[in-house]
Amino acid sequence: MAVIRITRAVPRPAEEVWPRVTDWPAHAAQVPLTSITVVTPSPAGVGTVFVARTGLGRVGFDDPMEVVRWEPPVEGGTGRLRLEKRGRVIRGWAEIEVRPEGSGSVVVWVEELRIRLLPRLFDPLVRRVGRLVFGRALDGLLAGRTGKR
Repeated sequence: MAVIRITRAVPRPAEEVWPRVTDWPAHAAQVPLTSITVVTPSPAGVGTVFVARTGLGRVGFDDPMEVVRWEPPVEGGTGRLRLEKRGRVIRGWAEIEVRPEGSGSVVVWVEELRIRLLPRLFDPLVRRVGRLVFGRALDGLLAGRTGKR
């Protein structure tokens, strides 16, 4: 398993940052060859299920996820969420925390990935690629970018 940790300081309050990092379709706009379908009705919260599809045409894989913890920031507090990854190819979890700091906030994204049939020998590579991909995705979400790059 590869554990990836990304931290970003943002000059916006946590209450403004939270909707950006929990906009699941916007995540897909940051990652090439990926689309996201939210399976459950709004509003988002515990029990929300969505599927990230990565691939080109019929060649690709689904990464289904479910929100199992949902605590938006309230009155200057910290927001936290946890996703469980339940796919046939990718398993693991992701936790995102948005906490106030000064006049802005800090976002901490921690993700554990287990890729089916990929030996642990490749964990350092998965970690490096994950930091790059998830870091760019987080940067795009925080900047408010909603289109593919």
